[in-house]
Amino acid sequence: MKRIITLHIEQKSNHWALTSKDDRPLSAFELAQCIAFHDFPSSLGLQLNMSGDTLLLTTEQLLRLLDESRLHFIAFQGDDAASEAYLTAIRHAITWLQQKDWQALSLDEQERFTFEHEDPLVAKLLTTYINERFRAVPTEQLSRVMQFMDEHAVLEQANTLPIHLALRLTEPEEEQTDWLAEVIIITEKNAHWTPARSKVNAPIEQALLKKWKPYAEELANLQSQLLSLCPTFSVDEAEHFFYASLNERQVQQLLKEDLTLLRAFHFEVILPSWLKQLTETKITARAEAMTSYKKTASFDDIVEFDWQFAIGDQQIDRATFEQLLEEQRQFIRIADEWFHIDDVALQKLKALIEEAEAKEWTVRELLLERQADDEDNSKALFQDDGDSPVLAFTLNKQLRQFAKTFREKKEIPVVALPNTLQATLRPYQREGFDWLVFMRQYEFGACLADDMGLGKTIQLITYLLHVKEQNPAQPPALIICPTSVLGNWQKELERFAPSLKVHVHYGQSRVGEHFGEWMNDTDADVILTTYGTATQDSEALQHVVFSTIALDEAQNIKNMQTKQSRAIRSLQGHHYIALTGTPIENRLSELWAIFDFMFQGYFGSFTTFTKEYIIPIERDDDEATKRELKLKIEPFLLRRTKNDPHLKLDLPEKVEQNEYVPLTEEQAALYEGYIQSAREKMHDASPFERKGIVLAMLNRLKQLCNHPALYLKEPIVDAPRLMERSYKLDEIVKRSAQIASDGEQCLIFTQYLGMGELIQYCLAEQYGLDVPFLTGSMRKDERDRLVEAFQNREFPIFILSLRAGGTGLNLTAANYVLHADRWWNPAVENQATDRAYRIGQTKFVHVSKFVTLGTIEEKIDKMLAEKMALSDELVQSSRWITELSDDELDQLFSL
Repeated sequence: MKRIITLHIEQKSNHWALTSKDDRPLSAFELAQCIAFHDFPSSLGLQLNMSGDTLLLTTEQLLRLLDESRLHFIAFQGDDAASEAYLTAIRHAITWLQQKDWQALSLDEQERFTFEHEDPLVAKLLTTYINERFRAVPTEQLSRVMQFMDEHAVLEQANTLPIHLALRLTEPEEEQTDWLAEVIIITEKNAHWTPARSKVNAPIEQALLKKWKPYAEELANLQSQLLSLCPTFSVDEAEHFFYASLNERQVQQLLKEDLTLLRAFHFEVILPSWLKQLTETKITARAEAMTSYKKTASFDDIVEFDWQFAIGDQQIDRATFEQLLEEQRQFIRIADEWFHIDDVALQKLKALIEEAEAKEWTVRELLLERQADDEDNSKALFQDDGDSPVLAFTLNKQLRQFAKTFREKKEIPVVALPNTLQATLRPYQREGFDWLVFMRQYEFGACLADDMGLGKTIQLITYLLHVKEQNPAQPPALIICPTSVLGNWQKELERFAPSLKVHVHYGQSRVGEHFGEWMNDTDADVILTTYGTATQDSEALQHVVFSTIALDEAQNIKNMQTKQSRAIRSLQGHHYIALTGTPIENRLSELWAIFDFMFQGYFGSFTTFTKEYIIPIERDDDEATKRELKLKIEPFLLRRTKNDPHLKLDLPEKVEQNEYVPLTEEQAALYEGYIQSAREKMHDASPFERKGIVLAMLNRLKQLCNHPALYLKEPIVDAPRLMERSYKLDEIVKRSAQIASDGEQCLIFTQYLGMGELIQYCLAEQYGLDVPFLTGSMRKDERDRLVEAFQNREFPIFILSLRAGGTGLNLTAANYVLHADRWWNPAVENQATDRAYRIGQTKFVHVSKFVTLGTIEEKIDKMLAEKMALSDELVQSSRWITELSDDELDQLFSL
């Protein structure tokens, strides 16, 4: 009498869930024991998946284990209509499989098996079943599956026998090379049985034990099926229990082509235990790279190699390596340890060694294209997906020292400072100058990415002076910068390198299409231009070769598809330098554009760079790719930050400098018009009225220097357009946003409410920064709350009215102070600066005073510097401005 098991069956996305619903429900383990007590593929049910009281089966397991004809004492019923419908479909599918009628089986265009059946559920069950069975079989072998089933009309070994057949593979004895493949019997007790030595060639029935002789015909048939699945043996049947010696190539074929088919038809294959656990091992080569007899290396020296090979931790000689290549072996025993050689990596290694020996690699290729390094005295040349090196170079002492100089920027040759430099360099600035010269010597582009305020400008100016001194006849250098800092470069060059002849290529009067002819006649040492101008005149500039091309704020070319970026990257120079205050390694598209400018082709096309670096890093956060990229950019990037204690920057407590910005065309036109109108008013004015007009002019022109919207009393709308209309606003907003992005804090002082609101609005619209503005109308409790919040680093930028926030506040959390406009009394500015630069300040304070070029701001700044030496009392009043003569006023107010 059969036991009835009540099942609840549910179809999930990729499995079937079976739960016992009997009066005394079976646990998942008990259910597995009932239906798989004689099922070898699932190890008698022990390898089936379970979740609580539910058994989880694949379709292939479902049709195999719910075969009631195999389970003599068990029958199934569903606990509901859906479960019963599933059981009915399962029975039909099992019956169809037992009929061994493969006419309804076919392969579709996607190389998937499909079944035709009148019941869609049965068709789906059978289709899923057969595809699960042969999922591991390579597509090109599926036709063999079809052929086998046509010839033998079976899907697996008959499981009615108490014993079953298996194929066993045994490794060679020591000092031997041939493997043994043999068909054996797995007994009822799971032991391995082979015929007695005297009967190995006897017919199967004679070789069998007496108790198994009734199964002889069925075992012979099973062996025939097994052999037909193994083309490696070149035999379809054998009268005796099959055995054969295999060379390594045959073993490779058996494992690669036959193993999956045998297992798909549920023939057990017994491999050596070490082979089952073995993963592919790469042969690695380590080459000690050396140059010839010279004591010091250079980039153009030819490299020689001394090769050493290893498999895992075992060393092999060159002869063994050559033998592996010649015999195409994949398994090798060294001492008592077996290794499975990765053939793909072996062939790549062979190609790399042949390339190294056929070509004369230079030190330059080794350190750059081949990425050799002195870290741990070696560096991988080729790496697999697991970041495991196949070929590594060990640098000898001579090359190691040179690589250290190149990569770590250590012990770079010291260059004499130019005699014409009008400045004293700090130690880290001196190192930056030496590095730029070193990179020029070896024709490598350089990216100087020091923190804002550490003096990138003075380092480049020193470099330009050196280059000029070394070769006075060479063509001019080209510096490309944002329009907002063009004036600053003029002033800095004039201040620190007065011997350099500077030409500003900007504005309506500039040389255009005849730039090349002009270059032939000019005696300029440095040409200053802007990104916009260089883009407009790119066709003319591209035909000129400059001594050096330097980009200030090089992140301006980050959008590589824009006309500006393409134009800048197409310019020709003997040396390329990028200056940026941002860590470009964190912005990968920007990094590619900058490197394509200074070392074209180093990273290949942007498409290649995206595939090899951007996707693995930004999408997959791949650490190995990050390390590889860091290694590649390191030699060309010099970045020091104010927070690097090991650099011992020895910075002063405070640095103050003017930041010069030009007027826009709109500002210049309004400026000229207002001056003309004011002059006419002063012509007939009394002395008293004249003073009032002068003070009004001073106020109105300072507003105009800030922004035309203040002068015209326009509403504050459209942030991008507002920033286009004033280079000062543009620079202040971008500078303060960068400070915030770097995790630092700044104060912005202005004497005009409108200017503070403009800055506040643009920071919010363009950068999403919520910036408070402290004014004189603010209540004391609100002022105190904002000051405390700023000191607690709750927001990075604080705008303050010069009068309201210039005294009585402690704002030492800030280490940047930006003065948006100039006060006629420097003491007021100094008091404002001291909100940050005071007792309690532990950081270096960088003070920037924004001055519009050629305007009243620049001229008052110059006069203040002169008059400060005469009388503090005089300077601290407005009297000195109102009492200037007409000629002095003309000079003061005119552009």
